[in-house]
Amino acid sequence: MNSAPDLAEARHLVISGRVQGVGFRFAMAHEAMRLRLAGWVRNCRNGTVEALIAGPAEAIAGMLVWARHGPPPARVEQVAVALAPAGEVAALPADGGFVQRGDHG
Repeated sequence: MNSAPDLAEARHLVISGRVQGVGFRFAMAHEAMRLRLAGWVRNCRNGTVEALIAGPAEAIAGMLVWARHGPPPARVEQVAVALAPAGEVAALPADGGFVQRGDHG
């Protein structure tokens, strides 16, 4: 098995625009795995997509660039970025991984 990822950096994202029903979560999970980021992504009932990404600063920067346009059918209007709460980062699996979660209220 691969060694645990470096989770020193973590960000919480809220992405708005035409980001649901266009494969955004699937594409983001694929990109996160390519960048070796840990975390999760989910749809919110208000039409946004929410994500927690954790890993090396360089990989997080790459994901932020990607999130600003998303997959081809998406139309991203805004990406709100904040430091991820320490408790959420601590709850990530120690071996990393990136998952798609169910919808969130």
